[in-house]
Amino acid sequence: MKTLSGLSLKEIEEITDSLKASKFRARQIHNWIYLKSVKEIDEMTDLSVKFREELKQIARVSDVKIKVKQVSSDGTIKYLLEYPDGECVETVLMRFDNRANLTACVSSQVGCAVNCSFCATGKRGFIRNLSYKEIIEQVLSIQRDTGLKVTNVVFMGQGEPLLNLDNVLKAMEIFNENFQIGARRLTVSTSGIVPQMNKLAELDMQSTLAVSLHAPNHEIRKKLMQIENKYDMKSLHTAMKNYVDKTGRRITIEYLLIKGLNDTIQSAKELAEYLHDIKCNINLIPYNPTADNDYQRPSNNSIMKFKYLLEHSGKKVTVRLERGADIDAACGQLKGKVS
Repeated sequence: MKTLSGLSLKEIEEITDSLKASKFRARQIHNWIYLKSVKEIDEMTDLSVKFREELKQIARVSDVKIKVKQVSSDGTIKYLLEYPDGECVETVLMRFDNRANLTACVSSQVGCAVNCSFCATGKRGFIRNLSYKEIIEQVLSIQRDTGLKVTNVVFMGQGEPLLNLDNVLKAMEIFNENFQIGARRLTVSTSGIVPQMNKLAELDMQSTLAVSLHAPNHEIRKKLMQIENKYDMKSLHTAMKNYVDKTGRRITIEYLLIKGLNDTIQSAKELAEYLHDIKCNINLIPYNPTADNDYQRPSNNSIMKFKYLLEHSGKKVTVRLERGADIDAACGQLKGKVS
């Protein structure tokens, strides 16, 4: 039984050819899958009943199930999706009252090998990579369930996207071509996998690269992120500089603020110095609690002081609007399994 979700137009044409149907039928099916997000073949109402019955004999729309769905008080929706092998990941739809954008935060791996100390996902360890079809199924599942059209995709869910780069790149291509999501509305986040960052620089894509930095110096980053032992801040700086020089594109720096650890005035000064020659925007993320450590969120006063000091250095700085914390859907809270 073929699964239609994730197939290219050419692959769908192979199915319609086998049913002795025209390429126009393939285009109709393609639109129903990606632009109209149908759940069942019977919903493809511009196909004849006879053709739908023939198609149902050999194909289905999806083989992914929504295992759990949670809706936050702020409108954020978190899905626990189950793949045919029984493995599960979480994906999140974020809505913002004053914006038309609907952002899907997608996972790229089941579990994660990077194991940052503040993140719930890494506690599971690495289980496997997701295929590009499994990645795009996350957005299709959201669209099928809500009837809404996702406008932005961020690879900030479970896993390290650059450790599954081939599948991530293929998924991005499909989001761009099949879902008609502009390349600049696609963001890939990394903890700092230097060789793959250099590879992205060579590809010169129009999408946004976000770097999870989270520390102003080597010692603090080593406490927070094991990846610092492999690709330290010096090599990361070189890779970021190389990326900006080759692409001309601005990097987004993600910085998790943790009370008493990396939210001090000294930390802000060190961070400003580290980033002084990198073309970037800085996104400050107040820490979201998980059960696996005793880190705490800084006070609003500390957050605004930190923001002011960075802005004074000439950088554009935003504080991420927290979404879905009440359903453990915020940054660092995704686990991908039933508790």
